[in-house]
Amino acid sequence: QVQLVESGGGLVQAGGSLRLSCAASGRIFSTMGWYHQAPGKQRELVATITDDGSSNYADSVKGRFTISRDNAKNTVYLQMNSLKPEDTAVYYCYAYSVGRWSLKYEYWGQGTRVTVSS
Repeated sequence: QVQLVESGGGLVQAGGSLRLSCAASGRIFSTMGWYHQAPGKQRELVATITDDGSSNYADSVKGRFTISRDNAKNTVYLQMNSLKPEDTAVYYCYAYSVGRWSLKYEYWGQGTRVTVSS
């Protein structure tokens, strides 16, 4: 019954901003984050954040994007500033936890499309 529901994607001009949201159902996940995938490209890490607030960013977005989470709402956000055309992709929410017997659980949202025009 785990679902990750993304919102906030859209079309924006270069230099503009968007904020993506991902609302998770169920448990609090140890790690949540965002990946993106452009047509014909591999899915790539954008940013992750742990349940204690430790974050990690791809070099390409450092200084421009900020990931945050609200554990009370079980929601993760990605504030994207100074957007570039190369940021154009489908952005996928990601959630990870380890359960009993060291079983690893990974979940993905359906994706939200971000298009940055020049």
